[in-house]
Amino acid sequence: MPKGSGKAIPKVAVKRELPADNGEALLETLKDRFEHNMHRHKGLKWAEVRAKLEADTEKLKSLHAMEQTGGEPDVVGFDKKTGEFIFYDCSAQSPDRRSICYDREGQQEREKKGVHPAGNAIDLAAAMGIELLTEDQYRELQKLGEFDTKTESWIQTPEDIRELGGAIFACHRYGHVFVYHNSAPSFYAARGFRGSLRV
Repeated sequence: MPKGSGKAIPKVAVKRELPADNGEALLETLKDRFEHNMHRHKGLKWAEVRAKLEADTEKLKSLHAMEQTGGEPDVVGFDKKTGEFIFYDCSAQSPDRRSICYDREGQQEREKKGVHPAGNAIDLAAAMGIELLTEDQYRELQKLGEFDTKTESWIQTPEDIRELGGAIFACHRYGHVFVYHNSAPSFYAARGFRGSLRV
């Protein structure tokens, strides 16, 4: 259930900046995750991924923000047309960016009623320099393992649904991926969002 009024919910903090080591520890974490999950990126080489990251500090900052909020980002593909590696949040459960509405409009609507969520998925993703997964991307991720077996994640909502006040989220239950709807102002302690980043 949504957090009730009268309880202060800490805002989700996003720090899109590199630590003092200029991301070296992050690169080691990403390398270790990459090497222990080769089924997510068959045929790809870490040295090539690292070279891309070292050449783009802004993307490294985004990955740091994903990591710091529990996303456990990892490479899930390579776009041959653009030459970009594709990262998704690959944490087993929805990242620690939860108790959030879908977007700012939804958050403001909730706050008018005296209830203050921890933020909203669209603004947080923008602050991190990433994008919410689409439904197709979410289903692609689920082919690489079982994610959100106890949680849910907001995903990109088609404009026609959002214009009517709704937003969509997804999860994995009973061996299947479920995509469902809620009102955009809704927020739950078990619902965050998953993002993607191209490098």
